[in-house]
Amino acid sequence: MTRTYEVRTYGCQMNVHDSERLSGLLENAGYVAVPDGEQADVVVFNTCAVRENADNKLYGNLGHLAPVKAKRPGMQIAVGGCLAQKDRATITSRAPWVDVVFGTHNIGSLPVLLERARVQEEAQVEILESLDVFPSTLPTKRESAYAAWVSVSVGCNNTCTFCIVPSLRGKEKDRRPGEILAEVKALVAEGVSEVTLLGQNVNAYGVEFGDRQAFSKLLRACGEIEGLERVRFTSPHPAEFTDDVIEAMAETPNVMPSLHMPLQSGSSKVLKDMRRSYRQSKFLGIIERVRAALPDAAITTDIIVGFPGETEEDFQETLKVVREARFSSAFTFQYSKRPGTPAADLPDQIEPSVVADRYQRLIELQNQISWEENQKLEGRVVEVLVAEGEGRRDEATGRLSGRAPDNRLVHFSSALSPLVERVEIRPGDMVTVQITRGAPHYLEADGAVLAVRRTRSGDAWEARHAAPTAPAGVSLGMPTVGVPAPLPDAPVCG
Repeated sequence: MTRTYEVRTYGCQMNVHDSERLSGLLENAGYVAVPDGEQADVVVFNTCAVRENADNKLYGNLGHLAPVKAKRPGMQIAVGGCLAQKDRATITSRAPWVDVVFGTHNIGSLPVLLERARVQEEAQVEILESLDVFPSTLPTKRESAYAAWVSVSVGCNNTCTFCIVPSLRGKEKDRRPGEILAEVKALVAEGVSEVTLLGQNVNAYGVEFGDRQAFSKLLRACGEIEGLERVRFTSPHPAEFTDDVIEAMAETPNVMPSLHMPLQSGSSKVLKDMRRSYRQSKFLGIIERVRAALPDAAITTDIIVGFPGETEEDFQETLKVVREARFSSAFTFQYSKRPGTPAADLPDQIEPSVVADRYQRLIELQNQISWEENQKLEGRVVEVLVAEGEGRRDEATGRLSGRAPDNRLVHFSSALSPLVERVEIRPGDMVTVQITRGAPHYLEADGAVLAVRRTRSGDAWEARHAAPTAPAGVSLGMPTVGVPAPLPDAPVCG
């Protein structure tokens, strides 16, 4: 009898990417995705150790599954990802009904571990300390026909005091450019039109093989791939963001004018305490040079409020940078202790009420800026990549959704201009619309669609949905997810 599976994902894009690989591995091993509304025979938790209360969330979910498993002979539960890497010794003691625990470096072992746990009737725990095989060589179940994550590196060489990721993901390991480009070309041949280059510190790419301009060269090489319409990347680190990358973005037409640049704090003192190897002036200088080269770029960021020792004056420096940088949006976080990080032991931890007050003031400022920046786009004509998930037709309004080149979310009317051929608008197709309203968190285009460009991505989406019984896109090293936003719990650490 065929066994069903479900993968539950928490955390950043890297975890989403890993979950695609886990799904591909399970399907290659003969499992099938559980139908909506049914209980899976195998439930896999791909965990995050960065998010607040990550462990409480995991053990709460495991607790809910305990009585379900007790009533279903043969059901298995597996826990992987960053929290499994960190808490390897405690998961099976706190939740003895868990069958498999595996780490960030050995996701390829999951099918074998599940079978071993079934045969031996005891929990299997396997945590590797380093990476043996680059994950993109693993089979991957792709969830979208038109947009793909492509890993350029894994791991991180930084030592930020608030972050536990380097100890869980390991030192940076880079893929060779030829391997990355071969994967991108294969994806385009399958109908993918947008790729997002992915790494914990993506613009440090090349450090392992000694080429400091490897990332800008990679962007330019992607620009030469016929049929690849959109290239994005996340997340870069300001300390290693060099002018050759800005030049490559500006001079490569299919590299989109969107940039996620983590700030973390606007205070140079706090940045030093965070062990971030840049200061306020360097960050604002990068923003200035990006704006000069790419005037239409939408820049997003990450900000932590209430880091230990942060004074009101430090916080005002963060607000100053937010006002000057004019971010289109920001992922904002209230600092909380993460066991195993140096910052957890720093003196001068901030009172939660003070952190909450600063957080609220930051949110109010950023929301106002986001709204003002979106209002500036009213009247502009943009080409939108129609999205799935975000892009499901709203039956009440007839609206669809997608992403502009700068990655802003656009809700648009599905009505066609009289000059446009009557065609169905599919996820993966491109539509040209005029922005009629800038809202705080999205754009609206309430007029008729001005043009529809049917694409191979739309063809691929239609083919996949016309034949749901066909193999579901399991392939070697070809990860794809939907248009990447809204992002998962957080961007890749940067």
